[in-house]
Amino acid sequence: MDVADLGLPVDVPSTALFTDQYELTMLRAALASGTAERRSVFEVFTRRLPNGRRYGVVGGTGRVLDAVENFRFDTAVLNFLREREIVGEETLDWLAGYRFSGDIWGYPEGEVYFPGSPIMRVEGTFAECVLLETVILSILNHDSAIAAAASRMSAAAGDRPLIEMGARRTHELAAVAASRAAYVGGFATTSDLAAGFRYGIPTVGTSAHAFTLLHDSERDAFQAQVNTLGRGTTLLVDTYDVAEAVRTAVEVAGTELGAVRIDSGDLLLVAHRVRQQLDELGATDTKIVVTSDLDEYAIASLAAAPVDAYGVGTQLVTGSGHPTSSMVYKLVARAESADPKAPLVPVAKKSSGGKTSVGGRKWAARRPDAYGVAEAEVIGTGPVPAGLADRQLLVELVKGGEVVAREPLDAARERHTRARAGLPMSATQLSRGEPVLPTEYLHETTGS
Repeated sequence: MDVADLGLPVDVPSTALFTDQYELTMLRAALASGTAERRSVFEVFTRRLPNGRRYGVVGGTGRVLDAVENFRFDTAVLNFLREREIVGEETLDWLAGYRFSGDIWGYPEGEVYFPGSPIMRVEGTFAECVLLETVILSILNHDSAIAAAASRMSAAAGDRPLIEMGARRTHELAAVAASRAAYVGGFATTSDLAAGFRYGIPTVGTSAHAFTLLHDSERDAFQAQVNTLGRGTTLLVDTYDVAEAVRTAVEVAGTELGAVRIDSGDLLLVAHRVRQQLDELGATDTKIVVTSDLDEYAIASLAAAPVDAYGVGTQLVTGSGHPTSSMVYKLVARAESADPKAPLVPVAKKSSGGKTSVGGRKWAARRPDAYGVAEAEVIGTGPVPAGLADRQLLVELVKGGEVVAREPLDAARERHTRARAGLPMSATQLSRGEPVLPTEYLHETTGS
């Protein structure tokens, strides 16, 4: 995959500068102290879910793999670091040959997670692992937030399809990532052509109010659209008077009209009135699409309405009030020395204020109850109990610096459907509550 596929400006040759300066200054100091080559284990996790959320959704894993592959320090980047005097020549020489050669394990994309879940584990030397912290977190925090919001909206929508249409409500590059994450979380289509081009997501779109206002009459606008796009198109019917627009739409397109879109007003009331009117006009197969700043709560409130599809923008691309997943990237184990055979020792931050963490290289498994429904997220640092050996959640993503788990986006989307279905029924309730699964630790070890 080349740089353009990552959504990067053409003058940015790699992902190496998608990082914080302190990653490089830590590297500089570690090289000077002789600790840079110590084997290390970093883990990505969140201490808590957003307030009221029952589960999280892993999004962006595929983009992380792309970013790791493209993490290179070319001449232009090295010159920038030299001119700013961010690091010295010894560090620049080391960066010039940088290639991640370690291993990465993680929850596969689309899987659900809970507080403490080791969503991703990065292993290698301290030097090569610490540089990846910021880019990994920036991708996982954003994409997982969008995927979680999408999942909640998908659960609320049931069998009705969801259209992602938030490109105009966020940064142009974030919009592409948001479309991808939304697709993983259950959305069916996107309006963003860049997302369709890069990731193969089905794209949709017809017209806006401006197209109607351009024409001398609503009828002229509808006729022009039908003449060009066919009777199966979707006509926007709330520019002026909805009832009049629906009548005109059926007169122009006939009873074969594909759909009408409602973008304002009391959607519950208007949808019922439009459905009745369409049926009376003989357009019984014409669908109703609603938009207008929807979120999961608005979608749930329309469950009894005769709505066939939802279009969601702002609330989706902003994580429906939670635009980040609050994930962190922490060193949990490191070797006693730079000797490749030196044993690993667990380490962890100990402080007040709720920011403590659990040391040690971890495994994770999801324990089912007698009915096969998940009942606990089990995390351990010792041997995996026999009863959980085939329930482990982490999979190998990168081995010896080479990506080994590339997969189609549809695989992540299907995985999420299965993962959510395996949770207790209360997982999809929109009422505020605690995580639907408790996190249990086995062989818990904290370091200093």
